Amino acid sequence: MEPFTTLTGLVAPLDRVNVDTDQVIPKQFLKTIKRTGLREGLFFDWRKRKDGSPDPLFFLNQPRYQGATILLTRDNFGCGSSREHAPWALLDQGFQCLIAPSFADIFYNNCFQNGILPVVLRTEEVLQLMKDVIDNEGYRLTVDLYQQTVTTPKGTTYRFEIDPFRKDCLYRGLDAISLTLQHEPAIAAYESRGKAETPWLFSDIHP
Repeated sequence: MEPFTTLTGLVAPLDRVNVDTDQVIPKQFLKTIKRTGLREGLFFDWRKRKDGSPDPLFFLNQPRYQGATILLTRDNFGCGSSREHAPWALLDQGFQCLIAPSFADIFYNNCFQNGILPVVLRTEEVLQLMKDVIDNEGYRLTVDLYQQTVTTPKGTTYRFEIDPFRKDCLYRGLDAISLTLQHEPAIAAYESRGKAETPWLFSDIHP
């Protein structure tokens, strides 16, 4: 997992509340366990019109938002099922940071496990940013994890709260496996001691 320190990136707006994970990545794209290639299914039902052609009104189909790395959205983003494919698809699209007034709990945790920073700002702050993004093509924000700030092009700074443990893991690029491997010497010592004290637990079992 890549560390997240500071990101200055183009912002894309998704001005919708209660976006659930089935809308983020529909069920027909869940057959794979790979984390790549999922961008094709991201917001699939919203990206297409009934005839299958791209909907020019949806932000992912608009040239001005191509290459966006920050997704600005509304309340309760990521609700619904706990599918981890949702953050995978967002990351595959290039989104490294999500900003919203609130996130569903499981989705929020899954973001950290996959290297995405979910930032919670006040509703009025998000609404102001949404207006600025829509009104100004090429709108970019700077997100500083260490300082816990989001800074606009005009220098306005919004501060966000984050759990210290999650902050440290994301800042250093540590997922659950990486955290475990940090204790590899202690794990190896425990196994060696176990083999000496209770060798029968470690012996090969043959039928």
